[in-house]
Amino acid sequence: MISTVNEYIIETSPTEVHTRCAESSFIPLSLCLTLLKDLETSIEVVAEQIYGEKNKWNLIAITEAVKVCIRLVIFRKTGYKMLLVGGETENGENDSDSFSLQKTKRQLGKPTGNEESGITKTLHAQNSGNLEDRAISALSSFGKKATMQHPQAIMEPPSKLVERPNLWTFLSEKGVPGGFFVTGEILFIIRPLVYVLLMRKYGTRSWFPWCVSLAVDLIGNSILSVTLMSQHSGKNQQLQFSDSEKDELKRRRMLWALYLMRDPLFTKYTRQKLESTQRLVQPIPILGFVAEKIIEILIGVQTRYTYISGS
Repeated sequence: MISTVNEYIIETSPTEVHTRCAESSFIPLSLCLTLLKDLETSIEVVAEQIYGEKNKWNLIAITEAVKVCIRLVIFRKTGYKMLLVGGETENGENDSDSFSLQKTKRQLGKPTGNEESGITKTLHAQNSGNLEDRAISALSSFGKKATMQHPQAIMEPPSKLVERPNLWTFLSEKGVPGGFFVTGEILFIIRPLVYVLLMRKYGTRSWFPWCVSLAVDLIGNSILSVTLMSQHSGKNQQLQFSDSEKDELKRRRMLWALYLMRDPLFTKYTRQKLESTQRLVQPIPILGFVAEKIIEILIGVQTRYTYISGS
């Protein structure tokens, strides 16, 4: 947790350019979420020691409920953008902004007629005198004059106020794809809480929490994938996914592997396969020892919900 706070302070330390941006974020919700995730394993251990194996789910459910609330607030404050790494990473990318920025750069990089004639004259004048020294001297004098005349313009660039749309405005602008996107993202956010509440009620041996959690994951990811496919086919022009958001969808699919580590599937299938693999490679030198330790670690990790929650 101390390392997390230290990294946050270093990454968001105010500079001359980013002073206003740092001051605008009064409550770092992403930092709160990261700290809570760093602390949740300790919460589970303490809850198990105090309340027992069965009643520990009450405190875990409270922790997951707090995480859901934080993620919903982040989802709202970011203008209903996809949560990257569960909301721990800021999603500041926008394809339309990137396209307009590239277009602006191309326009700025393309010289006008007067500029072309000036550039041509400059190239012809390279043989007369030391051009580099003259250019450095001119830039230095220009910088001094600009700093003396407009010091605040250099130190504090104009900040762009971005208005975050409310849910009704977002759905009106994005249409049906926007509605699907919000539904899929909310399913992703509430899935861990639904799973914990069902585990609290039915226990670890029941298949019902496992199946419901998997169904919520599949439905939510399918909705987002269909929205992404409609973008590729050209049918969806209102809602655009950035590269980081596409990578986030792949990351969420990879988290499905954790279902192999959750009861009752782990107890009835995965553990048996691991133990049979251990017996198979046990006679092999070095490999048998390494496999035994890896399987021992996996079995130990499985005993903690927070290690395999994927939230």
